[in-house]
Formats: sequence, C-alpha cells, structure tokens
Amino acid sequence: MEILRVEELCKTYGKGENRVKALDHVSFSVSKGEFIAIIGPSGSGKSTLLHILGGVDKPTSGKVYLDGCDVYAQNDEQLAVFRRRQVGLIYQFYNLIPVLNVTENITLPVLMDGRKVNKDRLNELLRTLKLTGRENHLPNQLSGGQQQRVSIGRALMNAPSVVLADEPTGNLDSVNSREITELLKLSNKKYDQTLVIITHDENIALQADRIISIEDGRITRDEVIRI
Repeated sequence: MEILRVEELCKTYGKGENRVKALDHVSFSVSKGEFIAIIGPSGSGKSTLLHILGGVDKPTSGKVYLDGCDVYAQNDEQLAVFRRRQVGLIYQFYNLIPVLNVTENITLPVLMDGRKVNKDRLNELLRTLKLTGRENHLPNQLSGGQQQRVSIGRALMNAPSVVLADEPTGNLDSVNSREITELLKLSNKKYDQTLVIITHDENIALQADRIISIEDGRITRDEVIRI
C-alpha cells in the first residue's frame, strides 16, 4: 500500500546568476512500512528533499502526497497540523527544548496539538528507548545518545504516517550510532512505521529495504535491497 508519493518535485533557490536548482524533477513512491535510505554527496539535495517531504520547506513545483493528502494544497494552518500529526522529524542535532525535561520534550507535539497525552504509549516509548528513570532529566543532563533517543520518542509520540530522519547518527560515536540505528529499525518493524533516512553511512544504508541515490538534485539510482 502506497503511503508517500512524490511527483516531478523541483526546488530552486535564488534568481538569475545566483539561481541554484536543489531538486530537479524528482519522482518516487514509498510503501507503508518501508525503510528507505537516501544517499548522495553534500549539496546533492537530500536534506532539501526531506524538508519538503516533511512540510518544512515548500517546493517550487511538483506534488507531494502523504496518505492520499496533497500536502501543499493545504494552507499554512493545515500544514502546521500536518507536520505535528502526520510526520515525525529527527535531526542530527536533536533540536530538544533545553528547559523541558525528557517527558515534556517527547510529548511536546501532542501538547501543542491541544490533545491528551496517551500515557500508555508514552511509557512504552520510554521503556523501548531505555529512558525509564530519566523522565525528569533536562537535555544537558543527558548524553548525546540519550538526547537522540528523546528526539526519536518525540518523533514517534503522535504515531505519524512517516518518520523522516536527517543524518540521525551524524553527531554520535560508533556505539551510539549502532544503538540509534537499531532503535529506528525497531520502530520500523514494531510499529509498522514508514522510515526515510538521509545518511552518509553506508552501513546504515545497507540495512534499508531500498536505497535512493541523489546527485545534483536528480535521482540517479533507486535500488531494492530486500523485500
């Protein structure tokens, strides 16, 4: 079952001589529960693509459909709700709120939505992410690996249709990198979570179901690794 479809996606920045084409007619689709790795050199358009998939940056032209919804046919208010409910974003540098504790950071998307926190889901995520006992810790009281676990919990708290991760292990040592990768794979399998990861790490890419390579804003390879 298709969960995500991208049609002829283009993104340009600047004008005239300063015009840069970050994405150049990119098209692909993703099935529900699929684990996709997007790879490519720096400046290839990977992060731009991820931000457009997540409703963070608008395309110059083209379409993005998530769970049947035309993402950019929505107004700004609808788009904000879409980002909170339909997409889980994980960044390299965690982006946690420094004055909020672990529980508050994880539940922030739910609270911003004016909804009641699902305590059972929260406790399950805390156990799965090995954060039990650290619920009241602030980000500066946590290791880098623990902070990234919190950001994963925040991304999963609303049970989004798709989780998008931008170099999620790029700021971690090899031990924490392996643990975070295993946690993302666990969320993919345990919650049937569709997962799209941007990575420079070949070891992570080879664990995906499929690898999409991007160069100069274009898809140069789309290869199924495992079914």
